[in-house]
Amino acid sequence: MHDFSHLPRNDVLCIDMRSFYASVECMKHGLDPMTDMLAVVGDKNRSGSIILAASPELKRRHGVKNVSRFFDLPDDPNIHVVEAKMGDYIKVSLEITKLVNRYVPKEAIHQYSVDEVWVTVNGLDKIYGSPYEVAKMLQDELKDTMGLTCSIGIGDNKFLAKVVMDLYAKKTGIAECRYEDVERLLWPTPIEEIWGIGSRMKRNLNRMGIVTLGQLANYPLERLKKRFGIMGEQFYWHAWGVDLSPVLGDFQKQEQKGFGHGITLLRDYRKDEVYACLLDLCEEVCRRARTAKKAGRTVHLGIGYCQEVGGGFHRSRSVDLPTNITMDVYNVCVELFETFYDGVSKVRRVFVTLDNLYVDEETQLDLFENRTKKKDIGYVMDQIRDRYGSTALLRATSYTEAGVTLDRSKKIGGHKA
Repeated sequence: MHDFSHLPRNDVLCIDMRSFYASVECMKHGLDPMTDMLAVVGDKNRSGSIILAASPELKRRHGVKNVSRFFDLPDDPNIHVVEAKMGDYIKVSLEITKLVNRYVPKEAIHQYSVDEVWVTVNGLDKIYGSPYEVAKMLQDELKDTMGLTCSIGIGDNKFLAKVVMDLYAKKTGIAECRYEDVERLLWPTPIEEIWGIGSRMKRNLNRMGIVTLGQLANYPLERLKKRFGIMGEQFYWHAWGVDLSPVLGDFQKQEQKGFGHGITLLRDYRKDEVYACLLDLCEEVCRRARTAKKAGRTVHLGIGYCQEVGGGFHRSRSVDLPTNITMDVYNVCVELFETFYDGVSKVRRVFVTLDNLYVDEETQLDLFENRTKKKDIGYVMDQIRDRYGSTALLRATSYTEAGVTLDRSKKIGGHKA
């Protein structure tokens, strides 16, 4: 057993809103989030649209999951089907953050997603009681003021709070795990149920004879580091419940490593249609880079083929001079696409990333090409869009059937606002 005496101990809550999208929609429509059946879909006009959220009763009675499709819903007149409205969910999420902010400073709140947040409640015991009592108070207030239910995990750090919330609090409402509880509560758990371990890592660990978190904790650290590098070391310490990531501070001020934009298309695209989509994605990536006054040297292109074929490719190429000019990035993407595309498969997913970043003002000028004018045009286009809306000025290809910008402009996070 490790000596935990030298490790930092905090009171961290991980608050997860239960069936958040579905619960918000239930409250909007005068329904009970816990007893009524409601499904939130991306687009009611597409039978293949994914169910983004299902109320607990719909899950219990019909076994509907968040990865089910619209056409999988049973023919039950008591099921309410609504389209996702991401703008509403973001507003409610901000209200939840404001409620928490009444008890702790902003520096103690780390928003993980629209429906999940870490809160450090160090010192609140003198006012409100134990961390468990603080969690119960927040849980009750969210229910009383917003009609929303949540699960809360409590731990010495963010990892323990998150894992105990996933494994236990979703069943009991509130659960707590301290360093001394790790062997009893977490070690028997299959590794794939632990936050941060995906299906590929599960397969790799299983091949090494590691099936449970306890086996991971007792595996030689040096062998894990040799096999997985820094990630192997992180997995090892997580298996012992150790997480040294900050629990207080400004979590948003992290250096931007790159700018990426991707999309899962509404239908399968032929080769000739992919180019319009690529241009729209490159435009957005370069707009974001220009906004941050950055330029990049490495362009990444990812292509995912249609479901019937599967697979795809992810390739990158570096350019001589850092750029945030749309057509520069687009031309590299076209070269990559035409080099690695199999020539026959239809395309369903596309993403573009620009990284290896430099400060834009420091980038070298090309004596043989007027790059300054091209950059200025990009910045002017950005200013027009900022003032008059993202669709005020578009390339002609954006108006074609294969363009994606017009449809995306009506959405938040890929779903209707």
